[in-house]
Amino acid sequence: MGRLTVLTDQARALRLRRINRIRTIRGSLAIEGNTLNEAQITALLEGKRVIAPPREVQEVKNALAAYDRFGVWKPETEKHLLEAHRLMMSGLLDEAGRYRPPSHPPSRRTAGGHPGRDGPGGAAIRSAPFRPQIVP
Repeated sequence: MGRLTVLTDQARALRLRRINRIRTIRGSLAIEGNTLNEAQITALLEGKRVIAPPREVQEVKNALAAYDRFGVWKPETEKHLLEAHRLMMSGLLDEAGRYRPPSHPPSRRTAGGHPGRDGPGGAAIRSAPFRPQIVP
């Protein structure tokens, strides 16, 4: 009887982990304007096709690939930060996984201006390179 309980607990934990993964990806991509729902993301996770804008499908596929690497990456390393960017932006940006040169124009998303984040006239504000820190 004890073995059945352990297997049931493991199955429940795996199911919850999968649901959390799908919801996390859905929430993160929704912030960026992706309209795919949990059922569509689940279908993509299972290798099925969905009817949706190709860019949004690519964003989900990229997020699924990046999610698989979370346990390997060390967030304080620049190499892993750039690798995460490369995976997340694969097929979406030509320069995925690389820093933009200072002369590079703002992306289309920032070109329209984001109140509180952009400078005068919608020009993207350039800041110092991101240096993640681990807080105990």
